[in-house]
Amino acid sequence: MRLMLHFARAYPRHTLVMLLALLLAGVVEGFSLTALLPILNLAVGGGAAGAPGSGMGQVVTNALQSLGITPTVPSLLMVVLVGVLLKSALVLLADKKVGYTVAHVATDLRLELLRALLGTRWEYYLSQSMGSLANAAATEVMRASQAYFHGSLAITYLVQSVVYATVALLVSWKASMAAFAAGCLLLAVLNRLVRQTKRAGRQETALLQSLLARLTDSLQSVKPLKAMGREQLAEGLLETDAVKLNHALRRQVYSKAVLKSMQEPILMLLVVVGLYATLVVWNHSLPTVMVLVFLLARLLKELGKVQGRQQEMASCESAFWSLRKKIDEARGQKEVDLGRETVSLKKSLRLEDVSFSYAGAPVLEGVSLEIPAGSFTAVVGPSGAGKTTLVDLVCGLLRPQGGEVLVDAVPMGRMDVKFWRRQIGYVPQDAVLLHDSILANVTLGDSSIGEAEAEDALRAAGAWEFVAAMPDGMRTIVGERGSRLSGGQRQRIAIARALAHRPALLILDEATSALDPESERAICSTLMGLRGRVTLLAISHQPALVEVVDRVYRIQDKTVSVDRSVSARASAGGM
Repeated sequence: MRLMLHFARAYPRHTLVMLLALLLAGVVEGFSLTALLPILNLAVGGGAAGAPGSGMGQVVTNALQSLGITPTVPSLLMVVLVGVLLKSALVLLADKKVGYTVAHVATDLRLELLRALLGTRWEYYLSQSMGSLANAAATEVMRASQAYFHGSLAITYLVQSVVYATVALLVSWKASMAAFAAGCLLLAVLNRLVRQTKRAGRQETALLQSLLARLTDSLQSVKPLKAMGREQLAEGLLETDAVKLNHALRRQVYSKAVLKSMQEPILMLLVVVGLYATLVVWNHSLPTVMVLVFLLARLLKELGKVQGRQQEMASCESAFWSLRKKIDEARGQKEVDLGRETVSLKKSLRLEDVSFSYAGAPVLEGVSLEIPAGSFTAVVGPSGAGKTTLVDLVCGLLRPQGGEVLVDAVPMGRMDVKFWRRQIGYVPQDAVLLHDSILANVTLGDSSIGEAEAEDALRAAGAWEFVAAMPDGMRTIVGERGSRLSGGQRQRIAIARALAHRPALLILDEATSALDPESERAICSTLMGLRGRVTLLAISHQPALVEVVDRVYRIQDKTVSVDRSVSARASAGGM
């Protein structure tokens, strides 16, 4: 029950209300059940309730009389009925708390995972599988909440078992102890099936992580695979995990089915043996035997339910601990906030003697460059030379291992990095748009950006003309990943998104490399119109973009130099 102890600490108020409601329900039900003895004494013996031979019946009769209730059949039946109704109301309260907490568990775990991941260092985030994280946020969260649900039901049935056991002890402690021992034996014999389900649940968790990771990667590359007629390769990779997952699920189904099928005949055997013992061995009266059989049958049945819910919890429990591990691991990789100074790029952005390595492999060594505020600067170089690394250093996603990144002469180590990032607009090479409206893609749900600000951003990005011509304007749905728009239109929407919050620095990371020459020239014309209004930094090797910038830096052999020929040509073209 380690899982339930964890949830009890996480949700103490909900847990306390649930337990109190269950305990009160148990007390009420126990009291109402004891009224069965005097009823049976009246029915079988035809005499007064609590007649000789029914000691517990006499105790109940005296208790009712002290409450001013005459122990007649109608009044005793009314006690039983009121007890059942009150118990049902209390159990309903407990079940409601369980249901609310299940919803809380799923929501809280999902948000906790999201916050932990978004707060990690960039290097850690890059090492994670997107499919595995998506599986954690969806499948593992739901299975974890179901583990809590089944664990709560197990506690409910356990409390009811304690009630039946207590009342049975008061009626006949010998028969009750024998039944309790038999129940423990039943649980011990069948517990092997619970352990088998738990192992299958752990396999299910691991295989779902692998399957979802492969599925995400495969779907992202499905177009080239289908274009080459090789989609069967992805199918083969997924089939292996799917077959293993099927075997794990089959083991779970078999274990649950065997547990359920074995409980009933064993329960009936124990009831028959108990009935014989109470009538023949211990020579109890018929009313006492009838109540005992009822109580002990219910007790053993509730214990069977406890084990069934424990088995269900065991099949889901591994998902919670896997999710907990991811959250704790992400928190351990939390990005450190260094400084408090706020900067807005009024003068310049500079790198001074910056060095950076990945896993001991140098990428940049002694790099120095300057980007004046309001200028348009390009960084060029071959693939893998370190252009994107340089951008990550400028954004504060990576920290240099040597040298300094300075904004308006303030070192990155003294900056409020999150404030600095809010001054940046970023346009990636592959602009992924949401399957939503153009307006939603520009604002990204930021309530501070209204339709007027979105329109201004679309105009600045040169996108307003084609957006306004659409039937629904900014309300037009762009399709999956922006599939209803051309490549140039998608990039303009991405630029508008980056401009919507009025950044001081606009970074374009190979933003025109996938465009046709005409679209590229149109984007370059738009960017030229932004010169002076915002500082622009473009990572590119495209001639059309390089020709319109103020300055070009070339990265090669881990160092940066000014490409004077290109810069001079760009300056001459600007004049």
